[in-house]
Amino acid sequence: MRVLLLTLAALAATAQTLEEKIEALVRQTPAIQRAYWGAHALSLGTGNVLVARNAGSYFVPASNTKLFSTALALARLPADHHMRTRLVAGAPLDAHGVLPGDLVLTGGGDPTLSGRPVPYQKSAANGDPVAAFDLLAAQAWQAGLRSVDGDIIGDDSAWVHEPYPDGWAVQDLLAEYGAPVSALSVHDNAVRVHVTPGPAPGDPARVWLTPALGFYSIDSRVSTAADSLIRADQLPGSRMLRLWGTVSLQGGTSFPVAVTDPARYAAYVMREALIRRGIAVHGGIGVRHCYALIGAGPAPTGPELASRNSPPVPELVKIVNKVSQNLHAEMLLREAARALGKAPSRGAALELLRGFLAEAGIAASDTHLQDGSGLSRLTLATPVAFTTLLRYMHSSPQAEVWLDSLPIGGEDGTLSTRFRGIAPSRVIAKTGSVAHVAALSGYLDRARGERIAFSVLVNNANAPASEIRRFIDRIVLLLAEE
Repeated sequence: MRVLLLTLAALAATAQTLEEKIEALVRQTPAIQRAYWGAHALSLGTGNVLVARNAGSYFVPASNTKLFSTALALARLPADHHMRTRLVAGAPLDAHGVLPGDLVLTGGGDPTLSGRPVPYQKSAANGDPVAAFDLLAAQAWQAGLRSVDGDIIGDDSAWVHEPYPDGWAVQDLLAEYGAPVSALSVHDNAVRVHVTPGPAPGDPARVWLTPALGFYSIDSRVSTAADSLIRADQLPGSRMLRLWGTVSLQGGTSFPVAVTDPARYAAYVMREALIRRGIAVHGGIGVRHCYALIGAGPAPTGPELASRNSPPVPELVKIVNKVSQNLHAEMLLREAARALGKAPSRGAALELLRGFLAEAGIAASDTHLQDGSGLSRLTLATPVAFTTLLRYMHSSPQAEVWLDSLPIGGEDGTLSTRFRGIAPSRVIAKTGSVAHVAALSGYLDRARGERIAFSVLVNNANAPASEIRRFIDRIVLLLAEE
């Protein structure tokens, strides 16, 4: 009898429709019952819709927004497009290698002036965060530069100075994932704070930064105690980090903080690299921004002493999608506008993106875009907007590099710990997460060979993010079982 009952139960479960299985899953997940969620899934082969739940409703999509901006970059920029960083003299060098004016570090939107390995490598450790600047300094030496009488200028005027898109939350701005957008970026526009305990409870903690360059001063009120609870603060435009709280006697901690003025920081890093190379710098540092109404002022007219090209666009897109890098996504969006002759501003870049999405078949009413990364709480999109884009890119000339850029379930990127052990099915998808929001949009290869495009978006979830991710993953697994 027991065997019969189990068999009947299994048959009953098998007889359920996909919609009935989803409803049963919702009943088993109390946190979802009070949240708002939507999903859309369709077969790429037949076009048949498999799931449609609030598919035309607006959601904050978090980092699923990066699918829009990276698709634009692949579709509109040549595969061999490079962003160029230049070191330009403000005047000709004299016979002794002395520059009588300023030396301008001109940013071209390269997001890889960092220690991040390129091409993307799973679990690869970062290298020297300022190595690119040492190479520029070495080129300048080879070009004959021996001394700079003026300042080192960080010039990010390739784009309009708009460091923070509308809708980014103030609490995000100190974090690495909320680093300001600039055409001149150093190591993802962040420094790492290290805190280690003193010898005994009550003793001051030791605090230092990497890179250890002296750009920031530190006001630390962190002491040694049984537990760690550290808070950090930085006033806009300030070069002082303030820390307070306690660090555990059992061990230290470290965390990244965003640099508030990337161009100024880049100028400082460049100045230090020149000095290490043996080039005297008698001036300080400065910045050159481009403001929407007044421009950037005169550009340097002297010789180019050094330069560096970014990796090609497909490699940049792969980093954005695999690790969900906000700053890089914003930089790619703005560079697409500049490279295509549009105004180098956030507004023009978003207008370019809307035009591309329209060509992909996405209705204008299916998106409300305020950024290219998804950190903005004002960006909205529908699940059907994502499945429409996924279907379009899957049949585009960029399909191969597009698919290669997405995290693979159980293998790499932000999906390295999800969807393990579901072979022969496979998930290739972009994750998304901000407070009360979780998202997953991408492709599912079913065991029988069919490929599905899907999007699952959850908003207003007042539960641990891991619980909401499990619900999303189970929706995808139900699709895999069909």
